[in-house]
Amino acid sequence: MTNLSGHATPHFVPAHALGGITIVRALMVIAALLLTPSIARADPPKLAVFDFELIDTSLPGEFYGSKPEEARLVLISEQLRKELTESGRFQVLDIAPVRDAARHANLQACGGCDLKLAGELGADLEITGMVQKVSNLIINLNVYLRDVKTGQMIMSASADMRGNTDEAWTRTMSYLIRNRVLAPNYGRRE
Repeated sequence: MTNLSGHATPHFVPAHALGGITIVRALMVIAALLLTPSIARADPPKLAVFDFELIDTSLPGEFYGSKPEEARLVLISEQLRKELTESGRFQVLDIAPVRDAARHANLQACGGCDLKLAGELGADLEITGMVQKVSNLIINLNVYLRDVKTGQMIMSASADMRGNTDEAWTRTMSYLIRNRVLAPNYGRRE
């Protein structure tokens, strides 16, 4: 029998001396790929956000008109578009091509004309909204999110505000955006 104990000495090569991929490096690359989000993400859904509408049944509105509220409708509509765009969860579309038609329709009771207008823009989803003013102290803001293809209501949210100021309106809209429209899984059926 041949004694090989003197001839076979262990030979270790430091990892930095190898030019190829080591097992540790390969595992680190795999872990990094698993932990990072997919590079090929789907585009966010296209969203048409229509201008909010006003139902003013207040006594001052009856006598003096709703000029301050009309300006606030523009303010909160733009606020909603801006915050949804900044969230990155939607591709907010420009509604200019259909704005005039939308303004001449009651989008809450037009038999689906809002879905038709959103479809003309190529939207996947659409938001309509309404503010109901009973008095300067009782005002309600409503937001409705629908699927354009099916017409199904995905989310509806409502908040009451006390006070008829720019600050009250924008704070109420911020609340609805943060706690309803952009809240994780809000309005989704499990």
